[in-house]
Amino acid sequence: MGQPTPATDDGWWRSAVIYQVYVRSFADGDGDGTGDLAGVRARLPYLAELGVDALWFTPWYRSPMKDGGYDVADYRAIDPAFGTLAETEKLIAEARELGIRTIVDIVPNHVSDQHPWFRAALAGGPGRELFHFRPGRGEHGELPPNDWQSEFGGPAWTRLPDGDWYLHLFAPEQPDLNWAHPAVRQEHEDILRFWFERGVAGVRVDSAALLAKDPELPDVTEGRAPHPYVDRDELHDVYRAWRAVADEYGAVFVGEVWLPDPERFARYLRPDELHTAFNFSFLTCPWDADRLRTSIDDTLAEHAPVGAPATWVLCNHDVTRTVTRYGRADTGFDFATKAFGTPTDLALGTRRARAAALLSLALPGAVYVYQGEELGLPEADIPLDRIEDPMHARSGGTDPGRDGCRVPLPWAAGEPHAGFGGEPWLPQPDGWAAYAADRQAEDPGSMLSLYRAAIRLRPEFGDGPLTWLPAPDGVLAFTRADALCVVNLADTPVDLPVHTELLLHSGPLDTAGRLPGDTAVWLRA
Repeated sequence: MGQPTPATDDGWWRSAVIYQVYVRSFADGDGDGTGDLAGVRARLPYLAELGVDALWFTPWYRSPMKDGGYDVADYRAIDPAFGTLAETEKLIAEARELGIRTIVDIVPNHVSDQHPWFRAALAGGPGRELFHFRPGRGEHGELPPNDWQSEFGGPAWTRLPDGDWYLHLFAPEQPDLNWAHPAVRQEHEDILRFWFERGVAGVRVDSAALLAKDPELPDVTEGRAPHPYVDRDELHDVYRAWRAVADEYGAVFVGEVWLPDPERFARYLRPDELHTAFNFSFLTCPWDADRLRTSIDDTLAEHAPVGAPATWVLCNHDVTRTVTRYGRADTGFDFATKAFGTPTDLALGTRRARAAALLSLALPGAVYVYQGEELGLPEADIPLDRIEDPMHARSGGTDPGRDGCRVPLPWAAGEPHAGFGGEPWLPQPDGWAAYAADRQAEDPGSMLSLYRAAIRLRPEFGDGPLTWLPAPDGVLAFTRADALCVVNLADTPVDLPVHTELLLHSGPLDTAGRLPGDTAVWLRA
């Protein structure tokens, strides 16, 4: 493979703009209706022009796709629907030539039920100790071994014909691995090396706080501490070992860590563990100045003791798109369903999403941009008979699932399927072509033009800390280096602070030069 390019020499990850690619919905290069690596390679110039520093790919491995690729059957093979390993290596190299690094997704909590380990375990081989198999409770073992519930709804246990049950915190097709077994730990360290040797600059760790389980597998009872499978202390030894591997290659980690306790959260970001972790409080915060400021302050405070950079994200492949979320009267977040209230005013949502983009890109730390956010895409309504997300079926139809934010992207307004490729695996809504990248590229007032300008101007804020400025109620104003960011979340226009230059605005100022509501501006001091 040759020597991998060190990723951390210049600390790029501390202030990077990282673009999330959901391969299946990004671009279809072979016309079969499924996004693929050929499609991504063809769009690398677009991503370079956008100005991003890295691409985070959701799982592209061989998979039955029972959960969008998060059910991995083989970590060393690319799913044939996406391409080949050789093509992946070309993509990593071509992106790096354009100054774009690659981050891959690792799903350590579970594998696919088609993974060789699990298939051998079902066949009666010696591999059952690599998973969590238990006899059931009840007179005839007819009840699950404990009361744990799946993240997708229903019991976290499935019974086999031989009477044993196996654990799956997600779908039944995703059996949980036993991280107390040394073979599980060794296999994942080998997987990390496999991808680092192919030039990958970093790894995103899925469900990073769920791996370790209490060996007794007790019921989850009210107030139990420590939790039997969330944020257990023994998990940190795993990430210390991973960090040692990453340091050999100059690679970095970002963890998906959903924890309400800031001190427990920060433990994952100690210098010998993960480099960064996703900040979900900012993503889930309503469009409210006081609550956003609290989220920002709390996030920076959580990261300061361990010297880790914060991360900022407005959307990802699991939540309602920003335009739709901010256009709803009730923008509160429901952690159970990852859904938001209704109804939606798309014009309002778009104004707020534009302002939120400037807010997030002005903050200290790294920023993640989910594909299509730079086009201002709204959440799509998926016909019931086309929904593929297992969350919908497992909830009995009460949860709409996550497919609405995964609809294939529109690239060219005048082409079939808005230039995505073949007929998309998820249906594009009527009017989707109006959001096409080629149309927006020609419009200086488009969402795409705003993102391109903001990413280009982002270095104006430097690497220094954030200082809040006095501001009216409903307004956020802060300075970093010689740049100012002002966001008006109130209903009435406000005067701009003293400045020497207007750098960028999310919407026009009023006739008196004031900043209207739901609008943000960048200024030079």
